[in-house]
Amino acid sequence: MTSLIELRDVTKVFHGGVLGRERNVALERFSFTIDPDRPRVTAVVGESGSGKTTLARLLLGLIQPTEGEVLFKGHNLHRLSSAGRRDFRHHVQAIFQDPYEVYNPFYRVDHVLETPVRKFGLARSKADGHAQIEAALRAVGLQPEEILGRFPHQLSGGQRQRIMVARALLLRPRLIVADEPVSMVDASLRATILGSLRKLHEELGISILYITHDLATAYQVADSILVLYRASVAEAGDVGLVVKSPQHPYTQLLIGSIPRVSTVRDWATEQPQAEREISADGCKFADRCPLAMPRCLTAAPPLFQTEPTRAAACFIYENAPVLAGAKVATVLMPAGV
Repeated sequence: MTSLIELRDVTKVFHGGVLGRERNVALERFSFTIDPDRPRVTAVVGESGSGKTTLARLLLGLIQPTEGEVLFKGHNLHRLSSAGRRDFRHHVQAIFQDPYEVYNPFYRVDHVLETPVRKFGLARSKADGHAQIEAALRAVGLQPEEILGRFPHQLSGGQRQRIMVARALLLRPRLIVADEPVSMVDASLRATILGSLRKLHEELGISILYITHDLATAYQVADSILVLYRASVAEAGDVGLVVKSPQHPYTQLLIGSIPRVSTVRDWATEQPQAEREISADGCKFADRCPLAMPRCLTAAPPLFQTEPTRAAACFIYENAPVLAGAKVATVLMPAGV
């Protein structure tokens, strides 16, 4: 079965500085697939600079990989015909962190909803299109009479974001790439927006890639999770297993950093790690890892499949079978699920 989207051994490098001599690896030898027949909600988490947004931009065709390929239905995304490109735009949709940038301030918000209805022939008539738009708005908790006819600046950030979810609902895509979709809205609206995304998945069979730095919302909305650290996968698998009992030291650090009301931190017991000399081929987390061994300073660990629905890139699991990067989908979408 051909994947809907496949990233095949993708590396993305950005160059900067004087004459572009500085080299920043944003994603390294990353492989990932979206199965059109097994829709899932997959969270991608990690701190700033881990490669999350680069992954989103690669999936959406906004940037090209430095190495490797991004495939849509088995064809190179950046070599699609006009018909293939149209098919891609129909079936792969995005919801960005700041929805205001999506809107043209000179158009009323109706424009962002009417355009896909017209371009993709979603309605039999103008009245049918208007009815579909109203139904989509109500599905995400908005009243059409309070939204339609207004300009973007007249709406709140939460309203603008929910309009983008409604737009995706109109198109019935196969995949939604949601890049930090609730980070700029009030806490009271996060559950509404995430609930709308989950509803799209459960009722329409839409796969969702939910990119976030917030492990709490990842646990709330996702089925599986990818933890990125400095452009590579640190841990992957079932979201319940990874969040409740993280195996990789970096994931443990992320979980441990989530504030808890009843927790009193004893700063005196938190000792800084000694400085370590790490080679370019060493584990990227070795300078922060309390469990680092001498070999971690000179070699990067592969992904070890520690359980049927879990993999971690750490040498403490070296007795487990190695999971090739291209096979990470086996722990994100186990057989029979």
